[in-house]
Amino acid sequence: MTDSERIGPDPNCSYPLRYYGRLCFLKNVVKNPNIIVGDYTYYDDFENPENFEKNVRYHFDFVGDKLIIGKFCAIASDVTFIMNGGNHSLENFTTYPFWIFGEGWEKMTPSSDNSRGDTIIENDVWIGYKATIMPGVRIGNGAVVATHAIVTRDVEPYTIVGGNPAQPIRKRFGDDVIEILQTLRWWDWEIEKITENLEILCGDNLEKLKQLQS
Repeated sequence: MTDSERIGPDPNCSYPLRYYGRLCFLKNVVKNPNIIVGDYTYYDDFENPENFEKNVRYHFDFVGDKLIIGKFCAIASDVTFIMNGGNHSLENFTTYPFWIFGEGWEKMTPSSDNSRGDTIIENDVWIGYKATIMPGVRIGNGAVVATHAIVTRDVEPYTIVGGNPAQPIRKRFGDDVIEILQTLRWWDWEIEKITENLEILCGDNLEKLKQLQS
């Protein structure tokens, strides 16, 4: 196969970098059906990338919430996702979950849960080292989460956030460019088309980017 015929790594390969075992295509490693990951999203771990599910905390089957991660995301080592099983009720006089222990306390089982819904990471998102994502957060396409950030609320597309709690630092591009990228949704193209247009996608030439709209 010549270089011109190559269309990138096999998305179904667990370890796409030869001689480097710290990075995996995440969808091929996770086993929990409530963790859904798109093609080419990778996780890099200083020890073993198959540890990823240990970083998804309080993810109990009986809660039923999902962690949904899109395509072409880059997730650094020790990123933690806190799921809804870690929530306690703030409306009651006590936050202690008596009901989970049974033995007569099960009568206090709440009539409704405290779930904030699924945690959704859209496409082309970069999450930095030791960031923490709280339950029910949606991180938009093209966003960047800084190292050690704690994300407690939704992140707009193509926005860089950092801090505790994470706050917007700046948008990566102007609104006109963001609108083009959101419309193109290049991550949903066939891989052949992505490969053909890598020079544009990996560049900063706005006029060439606009040409992809036609």
